[in-house]
Amino acid sequence: MVMTSQPTAPAVNSVLRVPPASPAVAAAYFGASLAFHADVSDVASALAADGDPGFVVVDSRSTASWDQGHIPGAVHLPTALIPEQAARLLDPAVPVVTYCWGPGCNGATRAALALAQLGYQVKEMLGGFEYWAREGFAYETWEGGGRRAADPLTAPVDDADCGC
Repeated sequence: MVMTSQPTAPAVNSVLRVPPASPAVAAAYFGASLAFHADVSDVASALAADGDPGFVVVDSRSTASWDQGHIPGAVHLPTALIPEQAARLLDPAVPVVTYCWGPGCNGATRAALALAQLGYQVKEMLGGFEYWAREGFAYETWEGGGRRAADPLTAPVDDADCGC
């Protein structure tokens, strides 16, 4: 009697254990993601361009955090104060971009939720203040302005365009 072995299926790695979505589903998901998020470089570019960027930036952190550094021209509106102060500080016809400390903090997400529940169009700035500073964009503190050299792990050092 001759024994034949059954062919074995190739091992599936952890990346492909759950198969990728179909192209149509992926396009819908990634398109929706861009409706909810903006990155630091795009926000900086829009703010640096001549004219009105068409949105307002909101720093949702505490006063102590704001004093340590914030985006020039941002509105300081801590998340806990959004229900009582948003109508006084923000125009409901102007989209809002929220930010907090960085990718390890979901404060900008909570602020975006609070603003959306009040009827504002809102996006979250991915990377927060951490990546704003790490990518070498100017910021303000309670002592005045500042700017760090771009971190080569987060932004191109000799080029304003990362090619994304």
